[in-house]
Amino acid sequence: MLNTLKNNIGSKKNRMRVGRGIGSGKGKTCGRGGKGQTARSGVAINGFEGGQNPLYRRLPKRGFVSLNRVEYQPVNLYSLEKFIADGKLDALNIDEVSMLRLGIIRNVSTKIKVLGTLAKPVAMKIKAHAVSATALKAVTEAGGEVNIQ
Repeated sequence: MLNTLKNNIGSKKNRMRVGRGIGSGKGKTCGRGGKGQTARSGVAINGFEGGQNPLYRRLPKRGFVSLNRVEYQPVNLYSLEKFIADGKLDALNIDEVSMLRLGIIRNVSTKIKVLGTLAKPVAMKIKAHAVSATALKAVTEAGGEVNIQ
């Protein structure tokens, strides 16, 4: 019966009430130790290892990251070909909006680069920011074109 339902034994625990006297085991400092930074709220010591040199300083720096790098989202011709075969994509109007709608790209803010080769020739009109040499060759041989923005 609904009126006799109860929680399983041990499934429900009361919250720890801190600062309620010495007999509770969590009185006075409430389990936070003594004074100092960690006794306060808003402790921000991520990566601090008690005075030992932290891991991010012990490991060597590697590589180089250019401030002027241009990141591209790769779009494979194979995936475009598959969506065209399924009838979900218009072969003569492939742009950022249609690719975003189908989930081929994640967002419109980053640039798009077309890669890969075609399994069977399909004439496509693609608008992208960059294209690989093999992809450009495959699309033009199939009778399509790539507009680089």
